Amino acid sequence: MNHFKSKNSVYIIAEIGGNHEGDFEYAKKLTRLAAESGADAVKFQIYTGDSLVNPQYDPVRNKHFKKFELSSNQYIELALLCKELKITFMASVWDIDAFSYMNEHMPIYKVGSGDMTAYNLIEKMVRVGKPIILSTGLATFLEVQNVVSFINSLDSSYIKDRKLCILQCTSMYPIPDEDANLNVMRTYMENFNIPIGYSDHTVGMDAIETSVAMGAEVIEVHFTDTREGKEFRDHKVSATKDEIQLLIKKIKRIKTLQGSFEKKPTSSEIDSKHTVSFRRGIYASKDLESGHIITEKDLISLRPFEGLGADKFYDLIGSKLTHSVKKLESIQNKYQ
Repeated sequence: MNHFKSKNSVYIIAEIGGNHEGDFEYAKKLTRLAAESGADAVKFQIYTGDSLVNPQYDPVRNKHFKKFELSSNQYIELALLCKELKITFMASVWDIDAFSYMNEHMPIYKVGSGDMTAYNLIEKMVRVGKPIILSTGLATFLEVQNVVSFINSLDSSYIKDRKLCILQCTSMYPIPDEDANLNVMRTYMENFNIPIGYSDHTVGMDAIETSVAMGAEVIEVHFTDTREGKEFRDHKVSATKDEIQLLIKKIKRIKTLQGSFEKKPTSSEIDSKHTVSFRRGIYASKDLESGHIITEKDLISLRPFEGLGADKFYDLIGSKLTHSVKKLESIQNKYQ
């Protein structure tokens, strides 16, 4: 079963996150735009300042997150709005108490990079049994192995039934191109038999398009209405509705260009008869009599491929002609 089935060629998450900056009406506006963009899911972050950041150790960040808080009823309303708009509601649940009121509204859970080692929070999600998408920013490969093993130890169906997806991610906003490290996806693909994807923090869409070409099954891109005049950092790495729509078109073409894993002549090659006109056949380089023993000088390979293909050239050397052959005539069925 595909737990991340997409109406697009890959599963696209429009990450609103904290881009609403605590403004509920703005959050609803962004949700509507995300639905109009064609993304598969819209994602928020559910937290309170005090459930996320210790005010004694980091009062500045605690105050920042308090400014961005939405109420439990507002998150529920956003989830219901997503249902109305036919887009999946998803969230990184950073407040462990939020499971009690949000679980019924979320078909998929997201673990942000900062919580990849928060095993108590991850266990709560695994016990629910719903698919999980896990970002791996800040992590070493050993840490990724450990959390995958931890999830598997709690419920083996997450690996066996591919209910867990891990995303390559770099936790900076924005990141330089050299920090995207999309090849890490290859490492994940070689080591884990689960869906692999990419969570983007670069500027522009090149990294996302490249990740899709490399086999990403899930992509996450920050989402906003506009980057103009915005001070909050996440807007800088966010895409707009029009950009998501263009991305979906590009992804569709990328998938079309990737095509089949089987190497064989394509319909266009066959229909154009290029399999004949572009290939060479074997012909007599001069008039030859019946009984003649064929030498290399007796043969020439020319387009089109009629009779014997040029790959049989050396197989003919030393054969005996059973019929006479005119210059530039095919030798097929005239030797033994």
